[in-house]
Amino acid sequence: MNDELKQVMAIAEQWTREPFDEETRAQVKAMIEAEDKTELIDAFYRTLEFGTGGLRGIMGPGTNRMNKYIVAMATQGYANYMLKVQRENGFQNVQDGRVAVVVGHDCRNNGRLFAETVANIFSANGIKVYLFESLRPTPEVSFAIRHLKCQGGVNVTASHNPKEYNGYKAYWEDGSQVLQPHDQGIIDEVNKVTLADVKWEANKDLIEIIGGEMDYDYMMAVHDVLIDQESINRQKDLNIVYTPMHGAGRQIVPMCLRSWGFQNIHVVPEQMVIDGNFPTVVSPNPENAEAMTLGMKLGTKLGADLVIASDPDADRIAIVCRNDKGEWVIINGNQTNIMYHYYIINNMKRLGKLRDDMFIVKTIVTSELIRKIADAQGVTLTDEYTGFKWIANRIRMWEGKRKYIGGGEESFGFLPYDAVRDKCSPSAICLICEIAAYAKDNGMTLYDYLLKIYADYGFQRETTINVVRPGKSGAEEIQQMMKDYRANAPKEIAGEKVCLIKDYKTLEQKKWENGQWVTEKIEMPLNATSNVLQYFTEGGLKVSVRPSGTEPKIKFYFEIPVKTELGKPFTGADYERCTAEAEARVPAIKASLGI
Repeated sequence: MNDELKQVMAIAEQWTREPFDEETRAQVKAMIEAEDKTELIDAFYRTLEFGTGGLRGIMGPGTNRMNKYIVAMATQGYANYMLKVQRENGFQNVQDGRVAVVVGHDCRNNGRLFAETVANIFSANGIKVYLFESLRPTPEVSFAIRHLKCQGGVNVTASHNPKEYNGYKAYWEDGSQVLQPHDQGIIDEVNKVTLADVKWEANKDLIEIIGGEMDYDYMMAVHDVLIDQESINRQKDLNIVYTPMHGAGRQIVPMCLRSWGFQNIHVVPEQMVIDGNFPTVVSPNPENAEAMTLGMKLGTKLGADLVIASDPDADRIAIVCRNDKGEWVIINGNQTNIMYHYYIINNMKRLGKLRDDMFIVKTIVTSELIRKIADAQGVTLTDEYTGFKWIANRIRMWEGKRKYIGGGEESFGFLPYDAVRDKCSPSAICLICEIAAYAKDNGMTLYDYLLKIYADYGFQRETTINVVRPGKSGAEEIQQMMKDYRANAPKEIAGEKVCLIKDYKTLEQKKWENGQWVTEKIEMPLNATSNVLQYFTEGGLKVSVRPSGTEPKIKFYFEIPVKTELGKPFTGADYERCTAEAEARVPAIKASLGI
């Protein structure tokens, strides 16, 4: 028996005794007694790490698994930190002298068990808990934290991960996921906690169940996003198919759509069933075409205008519409964001609602076409790091000074208002249906509307390449790749001269000006850094390089422009030709980067 297995066995043996429950003890004993120790080692070789966003992992017994004991220790650490911060602040921000939190969960297996565990432990620490009666969207949890003036919250969800996973998202008082210094502060407290430190005895007097009234208030907040009621009134019969992927959008999304005036809403019945096993899809990720199969099948049967999905916790969206041949096409995350920003800016301007103090946000790896749209209309745009906590941070920084009207990222997330501080599919779904209604009111499909944007601002194709390097050697290889790119930045990419290099780890950028490189500082909120490199060429090509923080891979984001004649009608045939032309350049770009 090697040293690693000995250590694993010693830890696992502790899980065969009290205070662990009988079922857990039996499962661990079975792993210990099994001839193949692979499952045992994977379950106990480390402790599931509480990161800046919380926890996420495969469910089951063990220190490297999502279970009520790991959830309990995380909650105790979070409670310790929250109480510590409030003590230091003299409890100035709390109501009735008591710290308060919101707790929610989605449709995943063990979601209710974990949420109740979280609520019980918070209450045992003297913290007031607003616990949702059943599954709710992630953005509604964010909304409730702000609406109830709480100091934080937890949502039990693993977003669009496979069925084996569950997770734990920690939120702060503004309804966004925690940022520095609180993220590290929580991590430090969580790392100190042992199972013996957990206060298990719930104070039921401090747990208040919430549900319908919060749904109504949230629905009314979503309604405030609406821009053009008249177009919806004229196109109230827009034929919409919606699927919640067995998850948390199943009630609230149709409710919100009806509150906007849409009357022809159909749901995918097989996927309206709450089921953490996600029996109708390989993976509950609406970004995958396979997950949209049932929706498109129903859409074909009903002659729908568009098919829309939200993921299990209803923060991400996917949109499918018909092209000029009547075929279903999935609108990718960058195109989704392009349409949102174009519509919001142009239609608020048309209706006299656009003000000088308004701003929009995108992440640094999201399409630069959005910048062209904002600049052309004189709207302020900021670039933030990947993750909606950074978009939320910008909203917080400018709250009371500027008005936020939209922000998103390429991974199928959008937030069109500031009442929520995370991705929000109910509001994003309602808004894309408004855009489709406006397009139809003007003789266009949603696809035609996208082509109109390309006609106005030019075409570019966004493509992501994932290079997977598993294991310890793979992680080292990825680190070396980033070192090499920094030491030997490409002078040209696919035959185009590099004219701008941005390094978000050093917060420096180099511009090629007057025959020499000029170095400047990059200003980012909180002076936070990120291991991201970006290269821009004289021909408009943009390449972003970013190692994944959670998976053994390095991601390359390509934005490939194709020259078109602006103002000239852009057809479906033009779209196909330009897409093919852009994709044909990918091998040369990869070769320039050595991938």
